[in-house]
Amino acid sequence: ILMVDEKGKNMKCLTFFLMLPETVKNRSKKSSKKGNSSNSSSSKLPPVCYEIITLKTRKKKKMAADIFPRKKPANTNPSAVQQYHQQNLNNNNTIPAPNWQGLYPTIRERNAVMFNNDLMADVHFVVGPPGATQRLPGHKYVLAVGSSVFHAMFYGELAEDKDEIRIPDVEPAAFLAMLKYIYCDEIDLAADTVLATLYAAKKYIVPHLARACVNFLETSLSAKNACVLLSQSCLFEEPDLTQRCWEVIDAQAELALKSEGFCDIDFQTLESILRRETLNAKEIVVFEAALNWAEVECQRQELTATIENKRKVLGKALYLIRIPAMALDDFANGAAQSGILTLNETNDIFLWYTAAKKPELQFVSKPRKGLVPQRCHRFQSCAYRSNQWRYRGRCDSIQFAVDKRVFIAGFGLYGSSCGSAEYSAKIELKRQGVILGQNLSKYFSDGSSNTFPVWFEYPVQIEPDTFYTASVILDGNELSYFGQEGMTEVQCGKVTVQFQCSSDSTNGTGVQGGQIPELIFYA
Repeated sequence: ILMVDEKGKNMKCLTFFLMLPETVKNRSKKSSKKGNSSNSSSSKLPPVCYEIITLKTRKKKKMAADIFPRKKPANTNPSAVQQYHQQNLNNNNTIPAPNWQGLYPTIRERNAVMFNNDLMADVHFVVGPPGATQRLPGHKYVLAVGSSVFHAMFYGELAEDKDEIRIPDVEPAAFLAMLKYIYCDEIDLAADTVLATLYAAKKYIVPHLARACVNFLETSLSAKNACVLLSQSCLFEEPDLTQRCWEVIDAQAELALKSEGFCDIDFQTLESILRRETLNAKEIVVFEAALNWAEVECQRQELTATIENKRKVLGKALYLIRIPAMALDDFANGAAQSGILTLNETNDIFLWYTAAKKPELQFVSKPRKGLVPQRCHRFQSCAYRSNQWRYRGRCDSIQFAVDKRVFIAGFGLYGSSCGSAEYSAKIELKRQGVILGQNLSKYFSDGSSNTFPVWFEYPVQIEPDTFYTASVILDGNELSYFGQEGMTEVQCGKVTVQFQCSSDSTNGTGVQGGQIPELIFYA
């Protein structure tokens, strides 16, 4: 007898084998003879009666997730649940408790117990390259529900009935991350495995996991990894990620070209970067980066890193470097003495700089366009007074936030209101007290109310929806202009900038007035 209580959530199963009375046996024998439906052996067995009794089933049934939303029953042992989860992660997975199902109220949690678990596993994967493999259990039904590739592999027309499947091109950690998503509906990504996880998600057509990997990469994108991610985004055919990589590489080109990741890119990506019209970098930096890449490429091809071999691995990409567009000093002290150019090429480029009749060159001679900086002006007017704006080493500061990723290249500052003058400026950009960029430089003002740019050494990447602190400490004898009628929000092209007062400001600058009238940025 199967008994279900009125709430439909506690089930008690009791089975009774009832020996029927002799009269019922006789009736059963007579009916069986008439119908010729039983054999002699079965007629000798005592009849068994099975009855299912449901108590008060008028109420609509509920799923376990509706009954226990994110809540475990009172008798759940948290340490046991945690122990099972840890066993799964360690691939030392056994379920000692005979009633483990009772520990988990929802189908999602019970399904998650099967993640990386040998219990009821009907397939195993040997994942990773030879010498670094890991054997992982799987359950065909769960895998087929989560991936069309697994469905075709196990249930398709060409399905093969194999107990063990070798996957040498996927890293074990990445394959586990994909399995965790399929079994547990959880996305667990790490910086050192996200690219491998993206590859696994693409291979087995798990689109939501792939999208999460791309979002993770976009969030962690910086000048240090932009070139590598550019190469991978082209491989994985992720145009949005490719565009984000180009934005970082263009704005922070010198940092990206000097990064270790630049030397790890493939030849096609190298060519695309060297062709880039909007690289915001000096050409000598592009040249040196290409030579660094060539040295590493020689090692990858097991070649001695001689001048001849470097030129060999660069091939036609060498002529994408705009050597004639370098400053003459950079060419004379750098490229001309590198040995990578032939004697004829060096002579022709020198003639290009000096001769009226310029020789034909294989190199691109037109300078790159780079990026045009945008200026966000936060004041509606400016003024000067006989006793303002003074400095003497005090800090002018303002906080700002943007709604899109931008790259702050510098600040626009007011100059002297009493004729021409020179100022020393220490500029800083901070986020939650951490200095992201700073520079010490001088600028000369001509006595007008114009703003004068002061630049960071490299543009600083600014993430959206986070407040940053812009600060400047000026040192100058003359009074300067100052801004008035400040705005709390400014629309600058496609970027919206919000301003608020900073506690670091000790010289009077705030939202309504003061110094730092402009943010100079690339977007």
